[in-house]
Amino acid sequence: MDKNLHIVVVGAGMGGLATALALAKKGFTNISVFETASNLGFVGAGIQLAPNMARILDRLGCWKDIEAEAVDIKTTSIRQGSTDGELGNVDLRYIRETYGYPHMVGHRSSLAGSLYEGCKKEKAITVHFSTAALGVESWGPKPILKVQPRNGEAYTVEADILLAADGLKSVVRDQMLKDLNINAKVMDTEQAAYRIMLKREEMAHDPELLELIDADRVIRWIGEKRHIIAYPVSNKQIYNLSTTQVDKNFASAPSATYTTKGDKSVMLATFGDFCPMIHRMLSLVPDGEVCEWKLRVHSPLPTWVHGSVALVGDSCHPTLPHLAQGAAQAIEDAAVLGVVLSRCPDSSPESINKALQVYQKVRKERAEMLVELAAASGRALHLGDGAAKAERDKQFALLKEKKGTVPDKWADADVQKQIYGHDCMKVAEESFDELFASV
Repeated sequence: MDKNLHIVVVGAGMGGLATALALAKKGFTNISVFETASNLGFVGAGIQLAPNMARILDRLGCWKDIEAEAVDIKTTSIRQGSTDGELGNVDLRYIRETYGYPHMVGHRSSLAGSLYEGCKKEKAITVHFSTAALGVESWGPKPILKVQPRNGEAYTVEADILLAADGLKSVVRDQMLKDLNINAKVMDTEQAAYRIMLKREEMAHDPELLELIDADRVIRWIGEKRHIIAYPVSNKQIYNLSTTQVDKNFASAPSATYTTKGDKSVMLATFGDFCPMIHRMLSLVPDGEVCEWKLRVHSPLPTWVHGSVALVGDSCHPTLPHLAQGAAQAIEDAAVLGVVLSRCPDSSPESINKALQVYQKVRKERAEMLVELAAASGRALHLGDGAAKAERDKQFALLKEKKGTVPDKWADADVQKQIYGHDCMKVAEESFDELFASV
């Protein structure tokens, strides 16, 4: 494989930056990243830093900076939203010893910033901000991408390999599906999310709230068709809350609308039957700073690969947030692409296509399994009164006797083993020759 061939990455989100960095670390010298936004501009929000993500970030050389300001989570507590009564508690201290990395939580901008700093240190990587991908002009043998700078004329870019990490609203994916005559669409989950960050000083007057931000703990408060997950980030200077609830505000909005300014009174009413402490917390959100996100996914795709073009991250496996694996799975994609392209025996379009098919074989089944598991976990958490909820709460109760599975799949030891114990780079290395020969 010629390491000087031109690799084009569309999108400078977590998946795009990690892909560029993974390829540079494998010795590729000519990597162009095109990003519509004028800068990284990550909206302030917390992110869970699971061991399967940390392992890759460490190999890419950007874990230490992230770890320095992240919070090492020791326990997770699942509570009834209406009473704050604990349904289950899971000790997470075993994770570091078992998987080599802890389960930490951090600030999304810290993760993105560290990946970008890593990219900036690599001469091989050029990031073109304020430059939107308009579409693929030709699929091969060498893909040609048309791009539009914000202040300039559109132009075309020829690539040897094109990797589309342009998210749920991926232009490249939509065009690829059309070209392959595949009918698969973005799907409405009928759910939305508020993302809230409270500063330590805003909580300091309230001893109950101060106890929350001081604890090395993730809490999930659950109720019918909604929940709140919360944890401290940024060396416990910020308390991050993320909610999931029935979508009422996007239903009549254009399908392109994914975020909206929320109404604080509506947010408070959505969690109206949750306990007083949660009300005090939500009341701290400034009136003009309530933001609501539409939660959408995509129907599974029959393929992620077309010639020398492959999809990455949310462009091919967007997920609900209930397993906290969205960014981690995009970063796993990036790591595997680094492995398979570096192992590709030559630079012919035929071999590149085969290497990309190996990427798909290593990643697709796992990513789609975790998408479905996240959806199933959400369904279990959002049960209303009835037999199913009673059975779920019985399972939570058994946790106190160290028995049974956890209905909140993110906190279940068997699920953690499946997710955190998987070394995608090792799998790709060990299976490459056999898979490459079989495609």
